[in-house]
Amino acid sequence: MTNRERKLKVGVLGCGPIAQFTHFESCQKARNIELYAICDRAPDLLERMNAIWQPVKVFSDYQKMLDDPEIEAIIVATADAFHVPLSLQAIEAGKHVLVEKPLSHAVSECIQLKEALERNPVHFQVGHMKRFDQGIQYAKEFISDKMGAILALKAWYGDNTHRYTMTDNLQPVPIKSAQALAPHIHPKADLERYYMMAHGSHLVDTARYLAGPIASVSAKLRQKFGAYCWFVDVEFENGTLGHLDLTIKIRGDWHEGFQVYGENGSVFAKTPNPWFYKSSEVECYWEPEQQYFRPLAADGFSYRLQLEHFAEVILKGVPPTGTNLAEGLEITKTMIAIKRSIREKRSIYLDQINEGEL
Repeated sequence: MTNRERKLKVGVLGCGPIAQFTHFESCQKARNIELYAICDRAPDLLERMNAIWQPVKVFSDYQKMLDDPEIEAIIVATADAFHVPLSLQAIEAGKHVLVEKPLSHAVSECIQLKEALERNPVHFQVGHMKRFDQGIQYAKEFISDKMGAILALKAWYGDNTHRYTMTDNLQPVPIKSAQALAPHIHPKADLERYYMMAHGSHLVDTARYLAGPIASVSAKLRQKFGAYCWFVDVEFENGTLGHLDLTIKIRGDWHEGFQVYGENGSVFAKTPNPWFYKSSEVECYWEPEQQYFRPLAADGFSYRLQLEHFAEVILKGVPPTGTNLAEGLEITKTMIAIKRSIREKRSIYLDQINEGEL
């Protein structure tokens, strides 16, 4: 078998909605992935997913899946509260890891992962799939190659009141089990925390991907008529000014995008709901030629593209561009800093966030 034909043997941990909506199909359609195994503690759910996706092996015991020498990588597709402990098990077993976002709610957990990766240097990637949106990738290349110095970035992420009306028409009805393992505290019991972790993590990752590391944040939060709105002024380490708008739920259509102003041009982007599988609409203006550039970006299946890149890094050693652990830690710090800024009514520098903070 040539290197080109080689496929990464992957085990998917968790057979719940996110695996059903994207990870199983991504494994099936990816050119360099074999869905080798699936694992879940709910026997009825495991049986149904086995019948539909037909992996080589099924496991009801996670440790037994990790003990299988054929499995090279694990996709952790479980509830947020389990991301770090289950990723730690995989790292200690010498498996590469792609873990769903958000990585963690705590700096201390990220430090545990860092220490585990120092002992077991496997590839570790956080599932911020928007980095693999071809429109956003085009914008990133334009910023890096043509824009010159960045003056400012504005980015916004607005989930909307009709989101589930739209996505329910696109997604299969998720198969659930009364025997599924659930977190001790329901993730949506604290909506402020849930919205920031689930949606804010995407917004912060996109901002960092385009403009670089964040130095400090100054945030305000308003809650009215069941809606949450964060306005966050950002100072990037390279001096770029930033403004992030996270609003859940907008009365209107899905509203996501960014603008970047630079020395030699500007970028304007509109990002659709990810479940439409369409790339961002991006226009890049280049001042030297007074021209706009707009990519077609026809392949909008960013979840599959994310997984194919994950495999390329492992199988061929290509430079990783996905969100790594260090970046995942900084995203966690940023979200903690936003919470502190709101509470303390002042700017918070990320280097002020200590290991024990949640």
